Amino acid sequence: MDHSHHDHSNMAPTLVPLMATDSHGDNGGHGGGVHMMMPAFYFSPQMTFYFGYKNVELLFAGLVINTPGEMVGACIGCFLLAVIYEGLKIGREFLLRRNQVNVRYNSMPVPGADGTMLMETHKTVGQRMLSLAHLLQTFLHVIQVVVSYFLMLVFMTYNAYLCIAVAAGAGVGYFLFSWKKAVVVDITEHCH
Repeated sequence: MDHSHHDHSNMAPTLVPLMATDSHGDNGGHGGGVHMMMPAFYFSPQMTFYFGYKNVELLFAGLVINTPGEMVGACIGCFLLAVIYEGLKIGREFLLRRNQVNVRYNSMPVPGADGTMLMETHKTVGQRMLSLAHLLQTFLHVIQVVVSYFLMLVFMTYNAYLCIAVAAGAGVGYFLFSWKKAVVVDITEHCH
């Protein structure tokens, strides 16, 4: 039956069962015929960006967007998730700087070019592995990785609305959180 006259522009990815033939490559012979290869499926994903809101599967099999309101809600959720991701990145840096322990300054004499002795100072910073701060950093790192994979999978839906929401959330999150990011300037660096 010819379905070429139907509008397929808003169709979401579909699962198509794989069909197999018997070992002779035909449907006849030893009674093998065509049978299903279970549970193998061929996933036919959308591979170009599209603007649509019908049958958009988001992260989980049961989370399907079918109305404009659901798409707006999904976009707001993805936007906020991207903002949270940027906040996590900056928050982890802040916590790391705040919880640094074992700050040591080592000074050593270094001969100068004209024969005088100069003092060179090095700062050594460490952190203990079995500390509450490091456990918190580890926990936040795991959350950050999971959120980043969720955002990547949302972007891989190729739904333009969701992709724009993720990109906008990342931009707003960076704007809100990274202005507090400390810039470390090495005064001993001579090449700027």
